[in-house]
This record gives sequence, C-alpha cells and structure tokens, in this order.
Amino acid sequence: MNIKKIKLPDFSDERGSLVAVESAKDIPFEIKRIYFMYGSDFNEMRGGHAHYTLNQVFIPVHGHCNIELFDGKEKINMLLDNPKEGLFLGDLIWREVTNFSKDCVLLVLASEHFNEDDYIRDIDEYIKKVNG
Repeated sequence: MNIKKIKLPDFSDERGSLVAVESAKDIPFEIKRIYFMYGSDFNEMRGGHAHYTLNQVFIPVHGHCNIELFDGKEKINMLLDNPKEGLFLGDLIWREVTNFSKDCVLLVLASEHFNEDDYIRDIDEYIKKVNG
C-alpha cells in the first residue's frame, strides 16, 4: 500500500511548539492545494473515494480522527492524533475518514489542484481499476 507516516519538523522550547513543513522537502511533492476539515461529528464519514493520480498528506492539527485505507485487497485503519506526524497517501488508495473528535482539525496537503476527473467515487469501479 502506497502510504507512509512522515515525521514533521518540530521546534519546541519553553514558549511552545512550532511545526513547519516545506514543499518538496518535508512533503514528498510540490504542494498545489491546501484544505482542512473541521466541525465534523463523530458519526460523520468524509472521503469515500480514491484518486487516480493525486498524492496527499493528512495532518491532524488538533484533536483526532480515524482513517480507513483500502488498496483493493487489504484494509488498514489508522488513528490520526499527532500534529507532528503526517500520513502520506499515494494515488489509488480508497480513504474514509471517521470518528472525529469534537475539536478535530484535519489539514490536507495535495499534489494537484482540484480536478473532479481525478476522483473515483464508486467503490466497485475502484476495485475493478486496482485489481485489473
């Protein structure tokens, strides 16, 4: 599965902590789009799709949530709860984000600008694509 945790640079001292990320250095691609999710209820599901070519890094800036990942064969469920770690998702990974804490803010860095044609929103179509 084309996923990996990325340790983000953390600068901490008596004043607090600062996490800074640089495109194509700390993040394994040039960042072309940034968005964040917040205010989602615990029982809500975000995502429910895959991308043909897009790469993303998910960073839980505040609070926590779960992300279920599927590559057409195997499912992995991960807790996102550390603002000093990003989760890299390569292309063709189905994702569903759930179990948002009330205070969750999930930042997403994307390798491309929004393109509706890059989305696979039907799970059956996705399974056919990844399994030939």
